[in-house]
Amino acid sequence: MANFVLVHGAWHGGWCWQRVTTALQAQGHRVHALTLTGVGERAHLLSPAITLDTHVDDVISAIEVEELSDVILAVHSYAGMIGTAVADRLPKRLRHLVYVDAVLPKPGESWSSTQSAATQQQRLAAAQASTRFSFPPPDPDAFGLKGADHDWVKRRQTPHPGNTYQAPLNFDVQRVAAIPRTFVSCTQPALATIDPSRLRARDAKFWDGAWLPNAKVVEIATGHDPMISEPQILTQILLDCAA
Repeated sequence: MANFVLVHGAWHGGWCWQRVTTALQAQGHRVHALTLTGVGERAHLLSPAITLDTHVDDVISAIEVEELSDVILAVHSYAGMIGTAVADRLPKRLRHLVYVDAVLPKPGESWSSTQSAATQQQRLAAAQASTRFSFPPPDPDAFGLKGADHDWVKRRQTPHPGNTYQAPLNFDVQRVAAIPRTFVSCTQPALATIDPSRLRARDAKFWDGAWLPNAKVVEIATGHDPMISEPQILTQILLDCAA
């Protein structure tokens, strides 16, 4: 039995992992699909006080309270920031870190650092215009979702806490790089805001050469939400990381 902790990206919640969670549990594994403070079923907690550290603490607390070890930690999109922080702070608890079409930061960067100036301005303007300093979700078309999947995600998405956007993350590259890592690159359609991280995942010089020796890249020909559009493929990738 393996311990899986699944962390969603912006605007989502633990609900987005439903199909993967069911598949992993059917094989006898322990699965925790977390919902971060201020979104999903915890949207009533949305406030300007929520920061990147709040979300990092959400994940660390879950791992510690559940007394989990040998964790396969899968982090989606924005949660690449969170997974990197958890790997830095709880390295002995993790067996494998899986970046699911996720942000790959350098030390000192924020979630916004790899995004275009136009995207940054748009999101910050939206946050400033909101009552609780948050920015609204995009149409799930951006994630390549159609039909019932599109409608399901559109109904469930919630605004994301704005003060997670520009918060810098400092971490020890060598400590994180010591943990085996897999980057899942979703290519059809490829979400533009993840493009810089896709390039980094294949760059032998990334993290001053520390990234690649203990990391691999796996591609899925699907959009940005593979846990919804290709749950069987993503489940198998996670199982491979647990082997």
